[in-house]
Amino acid sequence: MQTSSIKRLGRAAALLAFAATLAAPLTASAHRQWMLPSMTVLSGEDPWITVDAAVSNDLFVFEHVPMRLTGLSITGPDGAPVEAENSFTGKYRTVFDIHLTKPGTYRVANVSDGAMVSYKLGGEDKRWRGSAGEMATAIPEGATDVRKTYTQRRVEFFVTSGAPTTTALKPTGKGLELSPVTHPNDLFAGEAATFALLLDGKPAADVEVTVAPGGVRYRDDRGEMTLKTDAQGRFTVTWPTAGFYWMEASVRDGDRSSGYVATFEVLKD
Repeated sequence: MQTSSIKRLGRAAALLAFAATLAAPLTASAHRQWMLPSMTVLSGEDPWITVDAAVSNDLFVFEHVPMRLTGLSITGPDGAPVEAENSFTGKYRTVFDIHLTKPGTYRVANVSDGAMVSYKLGGEDKRWRGSAGEMATAIPEGATDVRKTYTQRRVEFFVTSGAPTTTALKPTGKGLELSPVTHPNDLFAGEAATFALLLDGKPAADVEVTVAPGGVRYRDDRGEMTLKTDAQGRFTVTWPTAGFYWMEASVRDGDRSSGYVATFEVLKD
């Protein structure tokens, strides 16, 4: 095969993977995105965690593609950014470490703003997909019948070293995100936890939220719960058992789709 053909195939494969990644959190039937920390509540003098990040059919199982962490952001207990360490991307997952050098709660998020444009040029149908920031220069002069759609996505989890804090939990005011009422690292089996969903900093009312436990690969009952936010964007989850859980919600607002995904660890009482 000629080099140019290999490059074209590589670009096509990358585009398909990118499209699947953008769409994944927005439909229940699509592949699920997630980040899975080794643990979320730690103590000790020199705590670290390791994080797996992937896109898969079964939760927390490596069998599809790794998550690309182009929008990774780690916020420390004091609100300052923290760098990931020892990053590696393999066939099915991306792995990185976080050194929790300060006590308190950290927010770890992979955030993206994507866009897709369809238009006509010279009588031919054209399409472009990429980041929202690149869209303005991607549409050529003379294009007609231009249609734009936007996709925002946040995939995250929270981890606490020592006593929980709240500085890192402050919403950004952009896209769909979680505003915890119950601290996200204070979750116990059999107890209720309350959260709020915000869209651009305002309550996201009447939004369907899916909560699913991990480990269902070996069980017939998937154990998924479907909840809905109230007028204040709030919803309550009662955790049936200890373990890791995956949460997903999405909102369509005009030509924009906003998706939210989080992983939570529920402990034994």
